[in-house]
Amino acid sequence: MSELRRVSVRVPSSRGEEARALLLGLAPEGFEERELDGLVELAAYTDEDGEAAIRGAFAEVSVVPVEAGWEGRWRDFHRPVEAGGIWIGPPWAPAPAGLPTVVIEPGLAFGTGSHATTRLCVELLATVVRGSLVDVGCGSGVLAIAARRLGFEPVTAIDIDPVAIDVTRANAAANGVVVEARVGDAVGAALPPADVLVANVSLAVVEDTLDNAVATVAVTSGYLVGERPESPDWRPVARRGLDGWAADLLSR
Repeated sequence: MSELRRVSVRVPSSRGEEARALLLGLAPEGFEERELDGLVELAAYTDEDGEAAIRGAFAEVSVVPVEAGWEGRWRDFHRPVEAGGIWIGPPWAPAPAGLPTVVIEPGLAFGTGSHATTRLCVELLATVVRGSLVDVGCGSGVLAIAARRLGFEPVTAIDIDPVAIDVTRANAAANGVVVEARVGDAVGAALPPADVLVANVSLAVVEDTLDNAVATVAVTSGYLVGERPESPDWRPVARRGLDGWAADLLSR
């Protein structure tokens, strides 16, 4: 392998989800993420070929050499958080006593728990009457696993990406919870009926999913505070914001 380098891109926060999805395909081993005053910075540690691929996908790219000892420092970007009475963090971080835990190994699927939208969804889920739940666009499975920790049952996790389903199953097993994870298209196919829908995806997909859902309560996120999902069958109940992102609790 050629010398490693840190290859980063910065995009407006409104394009964050699009950029994450694009970079995940180019750097499936994972990448750093930082919020920067209306921007999101995504950075991958990669080689010359990886740099070329990222340059071909993004208009502006910044590259700096990787110093010795980088292998351990990437862990600094995966910090534990608490949301909805649950501790969510990577396996190397010590969990506090007395809190339910969700341990997520950063890897091939988006979602470690530290992102604002994930935290907001967990906080809203903690206010919802427990029942069955379907997690659309499950990524790493962090929300599905957190829902099980909160007492939702049964929990179904759906994602269009088979890798995300494999990662969700592995993370659920590592956390000792039962989650049914399966490949599915939340827009083009029927969703399983559930009491609660969770969709932490783009605004357009959230709206399509709401139209397709068979649920009475929905927790949605993946969009900015200036945006709000619109669906004739749903009414807003509560809203929370963090770091410029928003999440909504909706009811039929």
